[in-house]
Amino acid sequence: MAQPFPTRSAATYYVAPNGNDKWSGTLPEPNKANTDGPFASIRQAQNVINKTKQQGLLPATVTVQLRGGRYPLKSPIVFTPADSAPVTYAAYPGEQPILDGGERITGWAIEEVNGVQAWVTELPEVAGGTWHFRQLFVNGRRRQRPCLPKKGLYRIAEVPGMPLPSGWGRGGYDRFRIDEMKPYRNLTDIDVVAYHFWIDERFPVAGFDDATKMVTCTRKSKAPLTEAHGSILAPCFLENVFEALTEPGEWYLDRATGKLYYIPLPGETPENTEVYAPRALQLLRLEGDPENEKYVEFLRFEGLRFENTDWLQPGDALPEGSRDYWADAARRPSLRHRGQDASSGQGSSDVPAVVSFRGARGCALEDCRIANAGWYAVEILDGCSGVRVVGCELFDLGAGGIKINGAAFEEDPLLRCGHHHVTDNHIHECGRVFHSGIGILSMHSYANVLSHNHIHDLYYSGISVGWVWGYRPSISRDNRVEYNHIHDLGHGLLSDMGGIYTLGVSPGTVLRYNHIHDVNKLNYGAWCIYPDEGSSHLLIENNVCYRTNGDIFHQHYGRENTVRNNIFALGAESIVAHGRADVEHKGFSLERNILITDGAPIFKGGYSAQLAWRNIRSDLNLMWDVSGKPLTFKDRGDAIDLDAWKALGHDHHSVFADPKVKSVKKDNYKLAKDSPAITELDFEPIDLSNVGPRAKEQRAEDHPNRLL
Repeated sequence: MAQPFPTRSAATYYVAPNGNDKWSGTLPEPNKANTDGPFASIRQAQNVINKTKQQGLLPATVTVQLRGGRYPLKSPIVFTPADSAPVTYAAYPGEQPILDGGERITGWAIEEVNGVQAWVTELPEVAGGTWHFRQLFVNGRRRQRPCLPKKGLYRIAEVPGMPLPSGWGRGGYDRFRIDEMKPYRNLTDIDVVAYHFWIDERFPVAGFDDATKMVTCTRKSKAPLTEAHGSILAPCFLENVFEALTEPGEWYLDRATGKLYYIPLPGETPENTEVYAPRALQLLRLEGDPENEKYVEFLRFEGLRFENTDWLQPGDALPEGSRDYWADAARRPSLRHRGQDASSGQGSSDVPAVVSFRGARGCALEDCRIANAGWYAVEILDGCSGVRVVGCELFDLGAGGIKINGAAFEEDPLLRCGHHHVTDNHIHECGRVFHSGIGILSMHSYANVLSHNHIHDLYYSGISVGWVWGYRPSISRDNRVEYNHIHDLGHGLLSDMGGIYTLGVSPGTVLRYNHIHDVNKLNYGAWCIYPDEGSSHLLIENNVCYRTNGDIFHQHYGRENTVRNNIFALGAESIVAHGRADVEHKGFSLERNILITDGAPIFKGGYSAQLAWRNIRSDLNLMWDVSGKPLTFKDRGDAIDLDAWKALGHDHHSVFADPKVKSVKKDNYKLAKDSPAITELDFEPIDLSNVGPRAKEQRAEDHPNRLL
């Protein structure tokens, strides 16, 4: 006979570091007799909820409250379709539970190392070959493995067999000359990290010939090792060099002896310092079976902290019992996985995440914090629908913040991925290991809302949408990218990046009310908004973008994009640029924008077709040069003046006057009421007061039907 439905509408369980998995979990703290109280682990709460569910006694909603403190994990907590139920795992009010992938290191002694005083401790598991970690966190902050040079970068001097000049193309190079290289201690624990184009390459050293200065590596380059489309070879540095262990904040793990060395910062003592080394790669995984239409549903995680995880390179051997993170890539051509490449791909797209959703529907991660991580913070993968990542702080990350990716157009429809909300998050300090990591990377995914996020301090793009190069069919459509504050990108390390970067045909996609500034490249391509290869049918409006050492808006090639009512200012090379002209398509319409320069051309053409043959439309804009110089427009040849630009058919109804913004020097682009942009062009003033993360009460109003 079936069990009757319970009369309770809700139930609460508790988990605490001082709990016991043999207790009921229904008390927030141990009773006086110490015979009952909270559980000790989330896994036990999960087991009890599943058992109750199987008995037909599960209330309509269940909350598991985690008391403050650390919950050490060596492997991730895994939820499967059997766990599906309206369950919230939340922080106990006023407390901070930490799902901790690390182990605290103690037992320090003081030794002199390389002429300086260092803390030293011995780790038998390291000496025995059963523990190898690549990160160390001290008082909640990442510490750096010792690198050479101490300032600046070396440069690869020769790559045998690689033709010069050489642009983007097939790589496969695993041997090169570095003149500064020496036969350092534990040579095969050193990585050579090279920067070129829009990727970083991490080469584990296999051998070195001191006579020729030739380094041989265990991985091959993804592309020719030139800096950017030419004969200048890539800059690089050496990471994890014992002899370079000389500066406060540096650490070194000697795997041969099992010794861990750390040079403390001023004021740090073994008594006032917490040092954590990672044990885990992931901490939370929702693992559905979308191929067979079995999903993890209705789980919510709120107010939790996730910390101290390690990294591996894509294709590395995984710890026993780990999920094969690389298996999907081996089956899915669209992922462009290359196994043993030295690079993790554009956007570090091959890198997994600390919190992973696959085959999940109606699940949420809200007001959580993920820090001190080796990979991406969050990934939303195959077969996911309606996942929310809201109000989280994601920082000090090995790769990027959030990666969204499902099946490509030609792949299994059951694995498609869309209808996600990624809003009100603070994403910063990314790319600390995989430097091309992106703040939010949406690949093969659709109908997502990426809004009200604050993204800054990355070496590559802020938000990337789409994953098809050219005009082939694409899943990426109907995405809203709005009200984001994106700034301080690039740091002069990589090239070819955008505050917002797009790829492929994307009808219904809108980029609006974004505040983007301070993007800095190494060689080329520092752009605030960057529709790259095949980007089409985009609406780009009401954005305020300024200050790059490249252009502000740059369309490589695409068709039928509308660019209107934006403020674009202070690109060092130009304000608006068009890379490749597809003369059979209308590339973009540029209308009712305010374009402000400081001596640079308003418009710059690229590598294909002359200005006269560029199939674009530009009119009803306001243009102004704060330097007082005449406006110029430039293609591959000499710059032309405004009259010649108009003779090509552009900007006959545009206004050439001071737009009367409050202060260009102080980055205040608020318009005066009598601005000619308003009075003559009907420009709609752009209000940035709602940009960036909102208070919880404000964002709740946007989603009245959200999962409770």
